[in-house]
Amino acid sequence: MSEEIEKLFKEMAQSIIDGDSDISTELAQKSIEMGVPPLDAITKGFVIGVNYIGDQFGAGEAFLPELVMAGEAMKAAVAILEPELLKLGSARETMGKVILATVEGDIHEIGKTLVGTMLSASGFEVTDMGVDQPADKIIGKALEIDAQLIGLSALLTTTMVRQREIIEELDKENLRPRIQVMVGGAPITRDWATKIKADGTSEDAVGAVALAKQLVGKA
Repeated sequence: MSEEIEKLFKEMAQSIIDGDSDISTELAQKSIEMGVPPLDAITKGFVIGVNYIGDQFGAGEAFLPELVMAGEAMKAAVAILEPELLKLGSARETMGKVILATVEGDIHEIGKTLVGTMLSASGFEVTDMGVDQPADKIIGKALEIDAQLIGLSALLTTTMVRQREIIEELDKENLRPRIQVMVGGAPITRDWATKIKADGTSEDAVGAVALAKQLVGKA
């Protein structure tokens, strides 16, 4: 990798850490002009910053405003890169339909937005319902568009239980395994995913794409 590209990736990560949307969009634009593949810009550049802030937040060394600003900077960069990503995705068959939502009572979406972008780039049709979504709305939407997958995000230990409630509701309505469920978010572990009978979890957006492909039988 050339020194110039390496420097660009470092600056991208830093723009997220600083929560600077102006710089993150400028760098995203620059990466397109330099011919850097959009997925590389995201995974080797911006995501490094997201992960760093996420870790700092988890360790109590960064606070919610910083997390929110990092999320905004990430979103701004992704908005610039999205058309490039979709060009890659549109050339492929659709992999399946996915609903993404942050569960009721939780308003964090930095990770979920990123997963949505990566899934779109990989050929999935993604419906992102946003944050603070109750179970009936999520399930209703999945049925309405005939989604094969629901991705549920929770960043608070207090809202993790909502993931379990949605899975129980799907079971009650005999909608599984027709609709499979991926869970994610900082406090989510494999043990938790197994315990609530989710179909899988992933620590990052790249892993989430691999898991989604596996679940819809396209891995």
